[in-house]
Amino acid sequence: MLLERIHYFAGIVFIAVAALLPIIDPFAGAPIYLAMTSELTPLERTRMAKLVALNSFVLLIASILVGAYVLDFFGVSIPAVQVAGGIVVCALAWSLLNGPSTPEVSDSVNRPTHDSITQRAFYPLTMPLTVGPGSISVAITLGANPPRGLRAVLATTIAHVIGVMITAVVIYLCYRYADRLVRRLGKTGTNIMIRLTAFILLAIGTQITWNGARAMLNGVLHPAAQTAAPAAASASR
Repeated sequence: MLLERIHYFAGIVFIAVAALLPIIDPFAGAPIYLAMTSELTPLERTRMAKLVALNSFVLLIASILVGAYVLDFFGVSIPAVQVAGGIVVCALAWSLLNGPSTPEVSDSVNRPTHDSITQRAFYPLTMPLTVGPGSISVAITLGANPPRGLRAVLATTIAHVIGVMITAVVIYLCYRYADRLVRRLGKTGTNIMIRLTAFILLAIGTQITWNGARAMLNGVLHPAAQTAAPAAASASR
């Protein structure tokens, strides 16, 4: 019995990490993170990485625990979140594609303040660069069907917290040591990596937008199928 509970707990942790980490992909986002924080000192960049990891943890946990309820309260569907978030991701990727090859470094007169670092740590570095609409949708899906029973709910919640914590630690490590990765790549390799990652980010944003738009169109064109699916699922239970 104990081994079954441990296996169940470890399985939820693994599913959370395996579902979120490939979508977030902080390793690919590290060069973009470094380019967008080029005017910061190493100490400020390390603090920024901590803030981004913390913001990502809070955002993902909130999406898992209360994301579905918040969307229901405001009458917002996951496809609508995908469309809006995909557009934001596309806008960010487009600006990176058309940005300068070498990031501009600000002078000592216009040093970033504590408030500006905190604000930038959330937008755009946490959302949508790190935790975008895709990972938010996955997080909402992970917490959409909680198990019955207080003990099961508590175990599932703790497992999700641990899984998201592992993901946040990986985000911090990738961003914290992004300069070492870029140093290995060199100036030309970094520029190529940034452009390639920005293009992939643009493609991901387009795909997320299309997935949400297609789901919304299917709901309009085939409303009977949309209502029949939940009924069939409940009947199968």
